[in-house]
Amino acid sequence: MSPVQDGTTFDALRTQLQEAATAFADGPGALEGILLGIVDDVDRAVREPLEVFPVCHHSPASAVAMARRLREKQPKVVYLELCEDMAPLLTELRNCRLPVAVQAFASEVDGFPAEWAPLSVVAPITEASAEYQAIAYALDTPGVELVLVDRSSDHVFQWQAAGAQSAAGPADPDAPPSDEEAALHGDAVGVEIGDLRPRFAELEEHLLHHGRVRHWSEWWHQYVELPLGDSDHDTYRQVMLLIGSLFRRLAPGDAGRVRVDEDRERHMWTRMRAHLAATGTDPADCLYVCGAFHAASRVAEFGVEGTDTFEISPPSASTWQYGLIPSSHAAIEAQFGLAAGSVSIAATQWAKNLKRTRVQPFRLAGQAGTKKTAKTRKTAPAPAAQDAASDAAADMLSGFLQRPPVLDRLDEAELLGWSVEIVRAARRGGYLASTADAIAVFETSILLAGMRDRAKPTPYDFQDAAITCIEKDRVPGRRDVRRLVEIMMGGDRIGQVGYEALPPLARDVHDRLAPLGLALQQRGVRRALLDMASRPELEKCSDVLWMLRRLMPQGSARPIMGERRLGERPIQESWDLALGTHQRALIELGYEGVSIEQVLEQRLRRTAYGPQATTATVLQAVEDATLYLRSRRLADELGTRALEVLATERSVDGAPEVLRGVRRLLGYYRTSEPVLPAWIESFVKTGYAHYCTLLPTAFTDEDATVRQVAAMLGFLFSMESLALSLGCDRTQLELAFAQSHPQEPSKVALLWAAQVHLGQLSRTQLRARCDGLLGNPLVVPAYPRYLSGFLQALEPVPQLADFVVEAVSNAFARLPDPVLLPWLPTLITTLRSGGAELAPLLIREAGRIFPGRLAALDTWVPPWQDPPQAPPAPAGARAAALLTIHPETCNALAALLGCDAPWTAPARTPAGATLTTDHPATALALEALLTAS
Repeated sequence: MSPVQDGTTFDALRTQLQEAATAFADGPGALEGILLGIVDDVDRAVREPLEVFPVCHHSPASAVAMARRLREKQPKVVYLELCEDMAPLLTELRNCRLPVAVQAFASEVDGFPAEWAPLSVVAPITEASAEYQAIAYALDTPGVELVLVDRSSDHVFQWQAAGAQSAAGPADPDAPPSDEEAALHGDAVGVEIGDLRPRFAELEEHLLHHGRVRHWSEWWHQYVELPLGDSDHDTYRQVMLLIGSLFRRLAPGDAGRVRVDEDRERHMWTRMRAHLAATGTDPADCLYVCGAFHAASRVAEFGVEGTDTFEISPPSASTWQYGLIPSSHAAIEAQFGLAAGSVSIAATQWAKNLKRTRVQPFRLAGQAGTKKTAKTRKTAPAPAAQDAASDAAADMLSGFLQRPPVLDRLDEAELLGWSVEIVRAARRGGYLASTADAIAVFETSILLAGMRDRAKPTPYDFQDAAITCIEKDRVPGRRDVRRLVEIMMGGDRIGQVGYEALPPLARDVHDRLAPLGLALQQRGVRRALLDMASRPELEKCSDVLWMLRRLMPQGSARPIMGERRLGERPIQESWDLALGTHQRALIELGYEGVSIEQVLEQRLRRTAYGPQATTATVLQAVEDATLYLRSRRLADELGTRALEVLATERSVDGAPEVLRGVRRLLGYYRTSEPVLPAWIESFVKTGYAHYCTLLPTAFTDEDATVRQVAAMLGFLFSMESLALSLGCDRTQLELAFAQSHPQEPSKVALLWAAQVHLGQLSRTQLRARCDGLLGNPLVVPAYPRYLSGFLQALEPVPQLADFVVEAVSNAFARLPDPVLLPWLPTLITTLRSGGAELAPLLIREAGRIFPGRLAALDTWVPPWQDPPQAPPAPAGARAAALLTIHPETCNALAALLGCDAPWTAPARTPAGATLTTDHPATALALEALLTAS
């Protein structure tokens, strides 16, 4: 464009719009101001010496116009509306299969609210987009410079903190579901080039209603994409500027969003003027690619002659990492509120536009998943000479607005192919579709297009017709007809980041898993079989897989056979691996470190030293450090941290997890180390004193559950011998029990079981108390709660398993049904919650007590109803004189075991062997044999 043009280019259009405003609005007013202002915005952008190229994100019409204009103009500098800090990553796009997203990621924030962490910004790029055409042209054409001029990723959140809204448009009611492919971007903030959507709800509703379409993507495809697909450069540019100005002037007064938009425009023009001044480039040799909304800007900084009053704030102290992550059509649709399948339809339209217009697109050399193009030029040729008439842009808007819509001829062959293909896909998906359905879809598509004033059915009309004719009340397979149409129209294309573009951590993971011989970069599940007995080198692969299972989302590395426990080494393992499907998660691990060992260590430290750390979580971190990293140094450090956290806790919420964790670590260190680590000895000593102090309060605290109190007792009883050997005093435990006075029935039963373990209560006394409870009508309704306490008592006192079986059996035998039946769900849930420890113990004890055959059950007498008596001593038995003279020890042990049988009086028997006296035949025969010889 020439830098100076006369102001009469759009005078005719101004006159027509002024007359129209006067006629429709009964006089000049707000409508006239809006219409004339739109023309002024277009005129201002067209007059700008630095050519402004308006685009819409993921628009095939914009991509074709961009490729055509780049080949005609061949600019030396391309200014692109994209976060300026993402520039170094663009060269890696040639190592990827599109679509992919450029990502900026900050795991630790400084200068933003802590609850925002982690911060993530993504900019998806598809082949059918104007920004990719500009990037490919600039990177593969020598002498061309690509400059990103939009705000940085840090400023995205800086301005959001100041009250700005997200860049994403409003959610579409027909947006795709949040499935695995749609979640490829996670919760990242999306930035896009050319967000063109009405911000005035009534305007969008009006356009959809009169356009007879269901959602905005369909309206844009029908009334913008198709008309502009074959248009020349000036028509395309002026129409896009018109649309951008219209949506801008009819936007509601959202001060925060308007301020962000205008600050972005000020930022971009400030950067461009600074670059022009620094390099001395002629603005006529530059091209500014931005969204049509920003191309119609009215800020004072607009243009190369704009003011330089905007100050760009410095970035925060947050550390940003950059990389490429796989994207997909569904992820783009979900993030930016587009209709399901719209990006796939745009990709199909892009291919049609290229074939129809014969425009040669730009593709990065070596780009995966694209067709080979002509050989790249060594130098950028000089632009073709243009005459003055063509240099001055004419008024193309008047003719475009007055021209009736071009009615495309019905392509019966294409529509018939669609109809046959959707029936074939439906039959593969389980639908009972036939040739009649194909005919019905064909005719219904034409009918719907006619009802919507369209001569040619669009893909959206065809989709509605297919759903109407084929869809049933129930989907027989995995996909419904809507999804089958989307796949047929191009499918949900999923991108892939190439090996060379991966961060060091991801490349290291693939290198270390190379001995498996699997294509792990491809999507889908791969089965890996590891036989460490025959191939010891696979043990390192096993270590990597277990760490990936610990760090990555569920399903990325799933063990089928094999497990990892403390003190055990694997022999054979089987894995289902889907690292290609979860490539984004693997790439984001690379933002945290250069190896998975480093990332795991950082996360374990973060867990142990975080504000929400508990003793149980820190002990789990100690176990993970030992299990996955085999790091004694880190385990000792985290163990010391667990000791510090335990000393500051004032509740028993994590007592069950603490008990299990300490037991596993003690068992491991006792079998693998000559001496226990100092931290775990201190932990046992501190824990013994700590739980002795909290025990009386826990017995009476309503917030402390019986399971937590049972875990406390389990810690005290199982660690007592080690604690006493380390210098603890048992008096602490005795005083704690003396001060414990629970009122809740389950905790009372738990206390009785603990007293039996300590010798303060005999089994006979415990059995008598239970019989007393069953005999008291006032207590019978609460008896199941006592049984719940006895069940939990198996954790600290497992030797009471036979008594618990007896108590449960008596309850089933003697409790009335109105009391017993409501308690059964509680019994089942109790066994299920603690089933890993309690149920096997109960089942094993019940199997020992109850008869093994059904026939023996009728004559079986429970041992607690007819306690076995000690058999009388045989007449010739020799009495144990020591036990008879000093019976105190036996009496105490009998009382502890609940044996009430009296002592039997020793019988006086003759000395010597009575067997030979009663049966002398053998001795006499031996005597005869000896004397005969």
